[in-house]
Amino acid sequence: MAGASDTSVIGEADLRKFATGLLHAGGLTADHAEQTAAMLVWANTRGADSHGVLRIPRYVEMIELGLINPAASPTQVFAKGAVAVVDAQNAPGAVGMNIAARSAGELARAHGLGWCAVRSITHAGAIGYYAQQVAQAGLIGIAMTASKPLMIYHGSRADGVSTNPIAIAAPTSDPQLPFLLDMSTAAVAIGKVMAAKDAGRSLSPGWAVDEHGMETSDPRKVKSVLPMAGPKGSGLSLMIEVLASVLVGNPLISVALSQDGDPGGNGLVAALDPAAFGSDFTADVDRLRSAIKGLPPAEGVDEVYLPGERGFEESRKRFRDGIPIAQGTLKRLLALASKLNVPAPAGVG
Repeated sequence: MAGASDTSVIGEADLRKFATGLLHAGGLTADHAEQTAAMLVWANTRGADSHGVLRIPRYVEMIELGLINPAASPTQVFAKGAVAVVDAQNAPGAVGMNIAARSAGELARAHGLGWCAVRSITHAGAIGYYAQQVAQAGLIGIAMTASKPLMIYHGSRADGVSTNPIAIAAPTSDPQLPFLLDMSTAAVAIGKVMAAKDAGRSLSPGWAVDEHGMETSDPRKVKSVLPMAGPKGSGLSLMIEVLASVLVGNPLISVALSQDGDPGGNGLVAALDPAAFGSDFTADVDRLRSAIKGLPPAEGVDEVYLPGERGFEESRKRFRDGIPIAQGTLKRLLALASKLNVPAPAGVG
């Protein structure tokens, strides 16, 4: 059904079915399409539209270009104690990171902590999705991904690092409502630039630069994004490259800066079992929640929020009322659906 003039509203189940159909028709196996669609629509339900279904046309293009391997069969290539390394063979990012989340959780149950690195993945989307999986199993989850240079390195005029994100999730007494921090090391995620372009919005100051290295608010002119908090953002991104890429023998930044082409991506999920630390962890996290929620709101603020809390609120709303999709995004999805002979959701088109 139609929403506001600049969006159309689609039910969660209908959007997931549509996304799965597009990805499957675009070349992914049914299972890989379902995993990828679930991750994308999860982002949409939380209001993170920059990491949602707007990515599908690019994913299909990446399959056509050979950047995503639709025949990939991720394989564990190394293991020692609580550590495992998986070669994803350029599988869809969601597929590789789902394996990492499951493996890290299994290792944590056995050893108290688990670390699963997954190399040669493609775009993994909203990585809070993977950290949340770990937290819903009663463990602490940490997820990171690394990719090619997309962000200005502080103090330089050129791309030197990626927008490498990090997510940390901690379980509470409600398995569906963990603490969930999910952040990019950039001032803005690339997906938000894409979303602004689709929605016809300008960018905020301090987010991005054009091809001349000059700051721009026009999403159509963006060449690179700027790091979050200057040297802090670029330094954190560089260290994620060390942990996710250099450590598993698949460096991305040094290769990309010395050679042409896209070196792909890497990721990792770490899990910690609170039982290994001898604390009443969940109860203490609940007390922490109460303490922070009890802080007096600043002037003009209605409520003090915890990491991820706004996303969970938005998710409940969007599951109930449907997910608004920007007309620019919907136009591109419908064009792809027409090309691939995939039926549009009922009432859309």
